[in-house]
Amino acid sequence: MSTPFERVAILGIGLIGSSLARALRRAGWAKQIVTFDANPDHGARAKALDVVDEAAASAAEAVAGADLVIFSVPMGAYAELAAEIASHLAPGAIVSDVGSVKMAVIRDLGPHIPEGVHLVPAHPIAGTEKSGPDAGFAELFTGRWAIVTPPPGTDETAVRRITDLWRAVGSDVEIMEPGHHDRVLAITSHLPHLIAYTIVGTATDLEGTLQQEVIKFSASGFRDFTRIAASDPTMWRDVFLNNREAVLDVLQRFTEDLTALQRAIRWGEGEQLFDLFTRTRAIRRSIIDAKQA
Repeated sequence: MSTPFERVAILGIGLIGSSLARALRRAGWAKQIVTFDANPDHGARAKALDVVDEAAASAAEAVAGADLVIFSVPMGAYAELAAEIASHLAPGAIVSDVGSVKMAVIRDLGPHIPEGVHLVPAHPIAGTEKSGPDAGFAELFTGRWAIVTPPPGTDETAVRRITDLWRAVGSDVEIMEPGHHDRVLAITSHLPHLIAYTIVGTATDLEGTLQQEVIKFSASGFRDFTRIAASDPTMWRDVFLNNREAVLDVLQRFTEDLTALQRAIRWGEGEQLFDLFTRTRAIRRSIIDAKQA
């Protein structure tokens, strides 16, 4: 087991950042936790909640002397923030993140990582539709997967320290090639969010009386979609823009399957519908068996 970190800088202290800070405290894996958030109120709130030891006035100040820096900001801000902190990173430090698209992390952070600093991207598959430092809780990662996606040639000790960190906060850890991660998440996370935003968007375009009835009589399916569609809009905008190729590929497959489903309903092909629903039911059972429900 690796040793805890002396100073952890978390850039962005929303749901994931504040949950990680809480989890690191609980696990005793950070002697000092400092944050910088573009919204000063978030940093001040995290300090008031004792989630962090210090709320820095700048990202450069936050990372100074840190042996671990974690990006927990929308992915569209990665490149600019990396350029800002590059010259302030300590030799031997590890830079990681919690973003949902990993090839983009390598693209945007990689060019700014100095010699002797190690880039080890990661993605905890956990979250809620809530945001801000008050939304975080230490148990968010318990029993959930954290995927670590080191670029080829990454220092093995740095990779081990990040995997040990995620295990320490309760996660199961998988090491995965970054591009493969993006293809997997396009179907398991990104497409479902895109569908949820679309369905709820359709409801908002209904005429007034019908829209109110949809809200009043929402069945569990629509309620679940509204929960997903309530996720942070900035974060999800950046996810789709940064994983566009994988998302567009899986979206094309989904569109083709949807067209086939429309045809089966139109022509009353009950056996085809039954076979589809039977196969999809088995997937749900697999998810339950894997304790991911």
